[in-house]
Amino acid sequence: MKLVVLVKHVPDEVADRISGVGVFADDMTVDRAALTCRLGEPDEYAVEQAMRIARQRLDVQISVVTMGPAGAVRALGRALALGADEGVHVLDDGLHGSDAQATSLVLAAAVRRLGFDLVICGTASSDSGMSVVPAMVAERLGVPAACDADAVWTGEDEVVIRRDEGATVAEIAVPMPAVVSVTDRVGEPRYPAFRSIVEARYKTIRTWSLADLRIRPSEVGLRASATEVRTVTSCACERPGLLVQGEARGAAVRLASYLTEHQLI
Repeated sequence: MKLVVLVKHVPDEVADRISGVGVFADDMTVDRAALTCRLGEPDEYAVEQAMRIARQRLDVQISVVTMGPAGAVRALGRALALGADEGVHVLDDGLHGSDAQATSLVLAAAVRRLGFDLVICGTASSDSGMSVVPAMVAERLGVPAACDADAVWTGEDEVVIRRDEGATVAEIAVPMPAVVSVTDRVGEPRYPAFRSIVEARYKTIRTWSLADLRIRPSEVGLRASATEVRTVTSCACERPGLLVQGEARGAAVRLASYLTEHQLI
């Protein structure tokens, strides 16, 4: 069984907040070269889900795929340390500024070249949080998508997901090959042991260009993207919070009065 996990190299918000590094370049793209980046947290859940499937079945190969600048290879290294078997890094200057639509074109081409039974993604990247790439990749591959899975099971020729939809819980079955995206409720990602970190250094990471994927530079990048970022504004919270203390009944009355006074209820 061939599992392909799509991962992303994203800014480490805590580290960059401490260092005070600017996030955006002059062209309003994320300046990843100037930022401290890491494997996205949602992607760790995707790798964990792949590992759980591998423990339940025989003859499973897990490939992780990312696209991005040279530093994105570190995200693959982390995924390999978490247990994946091999990595693919799509690296090309023409990719700079690609939006979700262009990104899905590249990732689908890489998945198609690898061959797959099941593609696993985090439900959304931790930087943009759009949640659209998994479904876009599925559409380009011509396979069904089962998104926002809280649990995943695989059978001989189908994958079943459970999804909390608020008022209801849905179980959805789709035939394989397929694409699934998983939430943080599928299971806590493992922490790589020292031995796994060392072994990851000897696992294969292939580097593919746009030419390798038969994608023209005119199909990706800033100019080919259907969306663009024009302005970014920081939202500073200047209003102080309200701390309600005291005996429970009196505190509840004061809180209710505050909410009513400010027309919050």
